[in-house]
Amino acid sequence: MLSRHRPSPALLYLLIVSSSTSVLALQEQAFDCHVTIDSSKWDLTPLAGEHPASRTRLTPPTTTTDDVVLNLCEDLKGEQGENGDQCPSGTRCCLKQTNTKDGQNRITSVIPIAQTAYLNVSSSILPSPAKGLSLTMHGNSYPESGSSDSTPQSLQVNILCSETQELKFLGYDGSQLQLEWTHPAGCSTQDDGDGDKGDGGDDAGNSGESVGSGLGFFFGMLILALVAYLGLGAYYNYTTYGASGMDLIPHRDFWREVPYMLKDVVSHLCSTVRPRRTSSRGGYISV
Repeated sequence: MLSRHRPSPALLYLLIVSSSTSVLALQEQAFDCHVTIDSSKWDLTPLAGEHPASRTRLTPPTTTTDDVVLNLCEDLKGEQGENGDQCPSGTRCCLKQTNTKDGQNRITSVIPIAQTAYLNVSSSILPSPAKGLSLTMHGNSYPESGSSDSTPQSLQVNILCSETQELKFLGYDGSQLQLEWTHPAGCSTQDDGDGDKGDGGDDAGNSGESVGSGLGFFFGMLILALVAYLGLGAYYNYTTYGASGMDLIPHRDFWREVPYMLKDVVSHLCSTVRPRRTSSRGGYISV
């Protein structure tokens, strides 16, 4: 009977590094400012960088100012000396609410609206007569999960195809922040080189989420699950049975049989699809 072994530090380090690398790869693939919907493509890299927008509301006896900073293509850079009054690292859209009374300002809330770890970007073509693209990004709940009034946060930014204008603050309902941005980057290009696809009609308006983004996320999760399966299986075999080398592979016997099982399946399908040979002696019965 094999003895139980304590896991080596090197093995634990390998498992942690492989899992962390997979998670970071998924985050980096979340959104790179390139969008494809059907045959239409958008390059939003001209919108990179930090861009502000704001609105002021009368909240007697005070005034409330909502200040937004957005970077579509990468995380926001932190402000020096204001760690308590800014969004955490990994934020792409940050909302800061400031209350003013008698000339004195007081920051009442700092809300990470869109975060790379929760981004899950979805995109759609704006319906006619508008020409452009609508993006939806997500963030963690605010306040943090566990609070009774915790609410998931999201950002919807409509990028209109026209001459450049400043980022506009449309509204915030406590859950979703709505922005509007007029910029030539909102004009799509097609594979055949024609202009934007704003006149595509109902078919273009109902194209929904980007297929490429969804497939990329699915395969990314599949790879992460495979890495976790192999890593945890190897760790279990090592600590429980003292396995080494190829014996670390979980369910090794099953994986050895996979090629043979595939061969049997292909052979069966071929024999089923292959047309049966008909007899050339139709109707003749030997006596």
